[in-house]
Amino acid sequence: MSDFFSAFADLVAHLADVLQPLFHASATAAAIVLFTMAVRLAVHPLSRAAARGQKARAKLQPQLAELRKKHAKNPERMQKAIMELHRKEQVSPLSGCLPSLLQLPAFFLMYHLFSTAELGGEPNALLGHSLLSAPLDGRWHDALADGGAFGPAGLVYVALFALVAAVATFNYRRTKRQMAADPLPVPGGEEGQSVPGMGAVVKFMPLMSFMTLVTVAVVPLAAALYVVTSTTWSAVERAWLYRDVPGGAGAAVPAM
Repeated sequence: MSDFFSAFADLVAHLADVLQPLFHASATAAAIVLFTMAVRLAVHPLSRAAARGQKARAKLQPQLAELRKKHAKNPERMQKAIMELHRKEQVSPLSGCLPSLLQLPAFFLMYHLFSTAELGGEPNALLGHSLLSAPLDGRWHDALADGGAFGPAGLVYVALFALVAAVATFNYRRTKRQMAADPLPVPGGEEGQSVPGMGAVVKFMPLMSFMTLVTVAVVPLAAALYVVTSTTWSAVERAWLYRDVPGGAGAAVPAM
């Protein structure tokens, strides 16, 4: 496993060398952004498939509503009927999660690379690189301790937080529209009857977009760059893929 991490570190370092004439001291940060975009491009076919699946599920809403009404007093039978309808129409309720799940290994790989002092028995050379004045292996609390929120390193995080907040606000608004156009089903509830706790879940779900701010604050800057690049890509990608869907369907699935 250590050889794998060392090989990937060499790949990042080589890519940084290629980008050095353009980005100079921030070439490694640029390599991380480029690597993230390559990962997102690789999983884009799955994102397109997920979009097709969600659009197909949207067309099934009248049939699903009828099943929920018909089996309102029998949750187990209702779930079986819904699963049978999904199977018949070849629609997977979990397809929208696959693009995010498949990116987790890349995120944890980046996290490990910039949290480990040695790779393959040798000092980790990636730890000596930075984005402007902020070390790629540093965290926000390090920036606060070294110059404060508006110090040289702190300003890098200010810019990242501003970008994440803008993307999260965009996703929040799209999720609210999507949930208004396609409310979450209420398993086990009768028509017009709410399930305890469901209201809190519905209110909290759009706010999940802002959890990225917490991630950026606590992980190494290199991993934060991966998250920021990936979430920005997701926002643009979903806006494009779901451009013809009323309410902006697809925004309700959190993305990395």
